[in-house]
Amino acid sequence: MIRGLLITGAGDRVRGGEELIARWREEGDGHLWLDLQGEPQARERALLESFDCHPLAIDDAHRERHPPKIEEFETHTLILYRGIASFDTELNFVPQQVAFFIGERYLISLHPGTALSLDRLLNSGEGERLLARSPEFVALKAMYLSAGFYLDSLLEFEEVLSDLEDGLLEGGSDALMRCIVAYKSRLVKMRRIFNYHVGITQELTAYDYSHLPREVDETLHAINDVHERFERLYSLTQMYYDICGDLVDGYLSLSSHQLNNTMRILTVITAIFVPLTFLAGIYGMNFAHMPELGYRYAYFILLGVMLVIAGGLVWLFRRWRWI
Repeated sequence: MIRGLLITGAGDRVRGGEELIARWREEGDGHLWLDLQGEPQARERALLESFDCHPLAIDDAHRERHPPKIEEFETHTLILYRGIASFDTELNFVPQQVAFFIGERYLISLHPGTALSLDRLLNSGEGERLLARSPEFVALKAMYLSAGFYLDSLLEFEEVLSDLEDGLLEGGSDALMRCIVAYKSRLVKMRRIFNYHVGITQELTAYDYSHLPREVDETLHAINDVHERFERLYSLTQMYYDICGDLVDGYLSLSSHQLNNTMRILTVITAIFVPLTFLAGIYGMNFAHMPELGYRYAYFILLGVMLVIAGGLVWLFRRWRWI
């Protein structure tokens, strides 16, 4: 699907498809935004080559799982961005690669599936207003909005994290630990994505790109907004990852403490019965000449000695607060 938005030199807003390219070329002073969603790669390549896009840039845009990057060419600047197709409070997210080809008077966006931020801009007057100013504002705003979708779900995840902490304090379970470990794995993946995006915005603020000029105050302000949002996303994912790690460590500490209590009780029981077993073992021997065997009250004396030993050990362990 090819969707187009043309802002003419006279300020007219025209929506359509691929046919807008001819009118844009004829006028020579308008701004064009073409959004290509799920188009065959051969058709995308032909269209991009008609705008003199560099073959290496086209190859990068068509490469699956390419890390986010920014690269400048003679006629355009390429931004590879990792957008989202879906995201929820359980940190289940489906990323998708979005490529922006930013020229002096045009913006071409490529993505395989639905991009929420691009749909929002295309279906609102905000996209028209930004495109009338300059194509790079549309790309920066799309990245800003996409980061906002991430941010909303991450902030909602904070409540889920609070429930996990409460569940751990109530005793925890192996199922809870599996859930936390799964969250840690998702947070690592998200942190890696946000780290790439922070790197992109750092490059935009540190180096001059001809199609995203820093000397234009509005452009620099838009770049800083995107950079601050991705820095916040990165710091949030790092903080949540650390909290999940603390929860795992806390659960292991509680489990270790419970195990120590169990082993202490078993040790106390063993310590009490070992001397009793020793005495029973001695007098259970079948020797003919054992002095105590002939004594009338030997059995009761032995039982008394065993009771005294057991009672004394119980008293000692209670004094030590082992039981």
